[in-house]
Amino acid sequence: MRKEIARRWVSFGSDAESSAPEGVFLKSNPHPRAYGNFARLLGKYVRDEKIIPLEEAIRRLTSLPAGNLKLDRRGALKPGYFADVVVFDPAEILDHATYERPHQYSTGVRQVFVNGVQVLKDGAHTGAKPGRVVRGPGWKRGANSRK
Repeated sequence: MRKEIARRWVSFGSDAESSAPEGVFLKSNPHPRAYGNFARLLGKYVRDEKIIPLEEAIRRLTSLPAGNLKLDRRGALKPGYFADVVVFDPAEILDHATYERPHQYSTGVRQVFVNGVQVLKDGAHTGAKPGRVVRGPGWKRGANSRK
C-alpha cells in the first residue's frame, strides 16, 4: 500500500457507498473505507507516516482524478468550476472505522461545500443536499450500471 501511495501518478478515490451510522444502514457491514478512506490517507499516510506531502495528497484527491476521468470543471478551485471544498485540520484528521465497527465517522473535517453550498458546518450536517451525479464522457446508460 505504501509503495503505491508513493507513486506520483496514482490518484485516490473510493468506490464505497455513503451510509449513515443509524437506521437500516446499521444492518449492513460496509468496508471501513465507506467512512474513513480519505481521512486515513491524510491522517495515517500523509501526516503520521509522511509517505507523501499534504499538497501532493490534495492534488491526487482532486485535480488528478478529475483529469483522469475527464470531469468537466471539477478538481480545482478556479473561476467557473464547481465549488467542492473540504476544510479540515491536518493535525486532527483521523479515521475511526474498523472492520469490527465500520459505522464510525472520521474526525477533523470542519466544513464541506458541494457545488458551492455548505453541507457540513463545524462538523455537523446542515441538511443541504446539493450534490448531483457526475459522469465522465465515456459513460453510457446501462453499460456502466450495476446489475
